[in-house]
Amino acid sequence: MKVQSLRAKIAINKQVAAHAYKMTLMAPAIAKKAAPGQFVMVRVTDACLLLLRRPFGIHSVKGSNVDILYGLAGVGTKLLSQKKPGGYLDLLGPLGKGFDWRSGALVRQSPVLIAGGIGVAPLVFLAEKLKKLKPVVLLGAKTKSHILCEKEFKALGCDVKVATDDGSKGYKGFVSELLISVIASLPSVARNDVLSLYACGPRSMLKATAAIAKQYNISAQVSLEEHMACGIGACLGCVVKVKSKKEKGKSFEHKRVCKDGPVFDAKEIVWVPRPEPPNAKIRRRGTRDEFSAKNILLENSEG
Repeated sequence: MKVQSLRAKIAINKQVAAHAYKMTLMAPAIAKKAAPGQFVMVRVTDACLLLLRRPFGIHSVKGSNVDILYGLAGVGTKLLSQKKPGGYLDLLGPLGKGFDWRSGALVRQSPVLIAGGIGVAPLVFLAEKLKKLKPVVLLGAKTKSHILCEKEFKALGCDVKVATDDGSKGYKGFVSELLISVIASLPSVARNDVLSLYACGPRSMLKATAAIAKQYNISAQVSLEEHMACGIGACLGCVVKVKSKKEKGKSFEHKRVCKDGPVFDAKEIVWVPRPEPPNAKIRRRGTRDEFSAKNILLENSEG
C-alpha cells in the first residue's frame, strides 16, 4: 500500500474530555486507503522545538475525512490541542499493519474489543467495520471521567461494558478482570469457536489479555504502542521481541511496531519487562518509588 504524504486541512479540533481531544482532518487520499489499526504520523509544528512526527491511531473515517483521538501527554499533544480549524498539518499515512478482521473464521466469530484509556482510539474505526457482528466492547479507565467513546460504541449497536480502577463507574477493577467474567459467562465448549479478541491500551493490559486468550484458547490481536521516530521502519527505534519462526534454536527475533505492527497476534509477543525510563528517578518522592510501585502492582494484578 502506497503511503501518502500530504498537507491536510483541519476541519474540527475539539475537546471531548478533560484529558482528550478529537481532530478531524480533510485527507481523502489517506481516508480511501486506511484500515482499522493503522496510524498516521503528524508533524505537529515546523519549529525546531519538535523535529519528529507524532504517531496517532486512525480513530474513524467518514467520507474523505480522517479523525484522530489524542490525549494530552506532553508538549507535542499540547501544541496539537491548540490548532484551529482552517489550519493545516503535514501527515504521513496510512501506516502499519492493522487488525485482521476479515479473514477465515474471524468473520463468523463474535468480536470482543478491549480498550484501556486512550487505547480506545483505533477501536472505534474497527467497531464501524464490525458493527454487523454486534461487538462486545470493554472500556477500562482509571475513573469515570476518563472513559472515552462510550456513546460512539453504543450508537454502533455495540454491547458496552465499563471498568474503572476506582469503581466510579461499572466494574471496579481492571478491564482484563472484566474480560474474564465475560468469557466465563459463556459455555466452555463455545469460547474458542465464538470469540475473537481485539485489544489496545497499556502494555500491562495487553499482556493480561494475551494471557487470558492463551488460557481460554481464544484468538487475540493486540495493538502495541511504542515510541516512534520515523513511522516507516527505517530507524529501528520501536522494535519488540516476538517468538522466532525463522531460525531453529533461536527463541525470539525483533519486529518493528511501525512496520510489522502495530497490530500483532497476541501469541507472537515476548512480554519482557521494560527498562526503567531515564526520568524515573525524578518521579520518586520520599521513600516511595512511584514508578516501580505502580509497575509491581500491575505485574502482580494483571498477570
